[in-house]
Order: sequence, then C-alpha cells, then structure tokens
Amino acid sequence: MTIQELREKRAKAWDTARDFLDSKRQADGTLSEEDSKTYDAMEATIVNLGKEIQRMERQAEIEADMAKATTSPILTAPAAQNTEPEKTGTASAAYSDAFWNSIRNRNWIDVRNDLHVGTDTEGGYLVPDEFERKLIEALEEENIFRQMATVIKTSSGDRKIPIVTSKGDAVWMDEEEQYTLSDDTFGQASLSAYKLGTAIKISEELLNDSVFDLPSYIAREFARRIGAKEEEAFFIGNGTGKPTGIFNATGGAQDGATTAGASITFDDVMELFYSLRSPYRKKAVWVLNDSTVKALRKLKDGNGNYIWQPSVAAGVPDTILNRPYKTSSYVPEIGAGKKCMAFGDFSYYWIADRSGRTFKRLNELFAMTGQVGFLAMERLDGKLILPEAIKTLKVKSGSGA
Repeated sequence: MTIQELREKRAKAWDTARDFLDSKRQADGTLSEEDSKTYDAMEATIVNLGKEIQRMERQAEIEADMAKATTSPILTAPAAQNTEPEKTGTASAAYSDAFWNSIRNRNWIDVRNDLHVGTDTEGGYLVPDEFERKLIEALEEENIFRQMATVIKTSSGDRKIPIVTSKGDAVWMDEEEQYTLSDDTFGQASLSAYKLGTAIKISEELLNDSVFDLPSYIAREFARRIGAKEEEAFFIGNGTGKPTGIFNATGGAQDGATTAGASITFDDVMELFYSLRSPYRKKAVWVLNDSTVKALRKLKDGNGNYIWQPSVAAGVPDTILNRPYKTSSYVPEIGAGKKCMAFGDFSYYWIADRSGRTFKRLNELFAMTGQVGFLAMERLDGKLILPEAIKTLKVKSGSGA
C-alpha cells in the first residue's frame, strides 16, 4: 500500500469515527461506556495509520538517500588543477582520520600530531567539522523543538541579545506645536552555556571492526540521549543549570487562556488561538501531548466542524483549527493547574550552541569487561526571547483559581 493510499484510508477512518461520534453522543454530549470503547478503537486505528505513514515517509527518505550516486563524473580536463581550497583545522581530512582512528585505537601514531588543533579546555577532542554537521542533523531528527526554534552558534559562554521592550508612538499635532519625544525602550536577554553530557560504552570488538560504522552509531546514540534531554529542558526546564522551558512559570511563555473547567472545550481553544496577536499567528504552531490531541479530536467549532483534521496530501500536516501541530511527551498532560498546550511562533525561542561538541575516551575504566568508555559533551542554552510570541493554555485548578 502506498503512502497516499494510507492517507486516504486514514481520512476515511476519521470520517467513520466522526460520524460515529455524531450519532452516538448523548444529550449531555458524552458517549456511553460501550460506545466510548468502540470510538477508542476507531481512534487507535487512526493513530496507528498516522504512525505507519510517518514510518513509510522516513523509509522513502532513506531509500532516496541510498539511491544517490556514490561517484561523481569527471567534469574537468585531464591534469587540471584542483582549485578547491584545502580544508584546515578541524575540517581537514587529516584531522578527521586522526580523530576516528584515535577513537578506535588509543595508540594511533597520528593522534599527537594532527589532533592538537582540536583539543578543548577539558581534555577532550572537538569533533571534526563534517561530523559536527552530522550531529546537528541527527539532533534535529530526535528533537522537534530544534526544528521550530532559532538556532545560533556562540564562540563564548555568554551571548547578549538586544530586545525592544516597548515602542514609541506618534501623536496628532496642531500647527507649530512642538514634537513629542517618544523613545523605544531597549532591554536584553542573556544566553549562557550549560553543560550537557552522557557516557557511552562500546566493546573493543566493535572498535576494532573496520566494518562497523562507528561515526553513525555515535551520532545516533548521542542524538537519542542528548536530544531527549534538550527537548525536556526546552519545554519544562527551570533555567537552573539548564535552559528555560516555555512552560516554566518564570521566563516562559505568557498565559493565553485558562479553561473554565477540568477539561478543554472549543471555547478554551479559541480563547488561546486569539490570545496570540495576529502577526504571530501567521507562523504559529500548536504544541501539545498526544493525550491532549486525543481530547481535541472530539471538539467541534461553531459550525459543527471538528477542529482536528487529518492530512490527505504529501507535505501537508494534520491541523488543529487549520494550523499545524507537533506533539511531545514532555508537554504536560491535561491536569488541574497545569499548562497543557502552547500556541505561537517558536522561532522566537533561541537555542545557543556553543561551538564544538567534544568526545573523551576512557581507556581503563571498563577494561575488565572488554569495553571502552566515551564521554560526549556539549554546551548550550535556550530561552524564549519574546514571551508574547507564544501563549499557553492552563487548566483550571481544583480550588477554582
């Protein structure tokens, strides 16, 4: 079955589930216990089809990448000079070869000569430039937040970002009346460089196996561990030793709406939608937990249309109120007093990567088990530069506050 056929099948499944909801709702808008179980099964089918579509899309991307030509045609005349400048420092081929040979074998003879240009302040080696780009790509796949945020690189531990906190106004004037001074007010946000690291163990057999793709393995494992911790901090980090998350009470996004009760209604979603100023809505994205998406699938707008709509075409995402959404397990679920979803332009959340991710080899620590340890580390910070660019929905607390 093709991806398009799966999309059409999911759309039909949603039509069936939607019609079932409309026909089985009781006077109070709820479903009976038996009908609720039937609908949950229908919705599970829709969710599973969506996951299968994502898997097939990813598989298609991999197959397209694998099908690329492995060689390039000769476009220059014989004996022509290579005009491409030779790469130096951590971008050089010599550095890359020495780095990976040092990872595989601590006694590699070229390490001392070639890797001195890439040592960091803590005794590790900066990863080669090409591998640095590979890590960033892997992190973006694991981390939905990086796909939406603005990512910058810093060479120092602290970065000051100027912000206009209030703007001046023009005024109506009588003839010959003096102009009124009205200045903009400027502030600044500071991005630091918090340390995030993990330890990796690899058996000596794999290190000595030239067939084993060591760079790809480390990139995937680094992305899985670091990407998860990054995303958690970008959503709910408290700013102490880690980035400040958008759901954090201090330094996070502004409150856009509070639900009238313990559950989310269509009016609550609309209140959040219009709490965001129009210029930000043009690029706005919903961010919420999968369990919250499940609740929103049952909501209708004032014209009787469901606010969640599945995608039926390639490149077009599923939408809520005609705006795309992304899900993360780190977004809080619906609960009394919790902020359970956000809506806004996430490009105003800035992630500062301090240049250079490093690896350090541990030769003796796991020698008794025939393994070699590696420490992987990066420094970064993240902060919402303009709080009004993202709004959150808070569930009413049990006390009624």
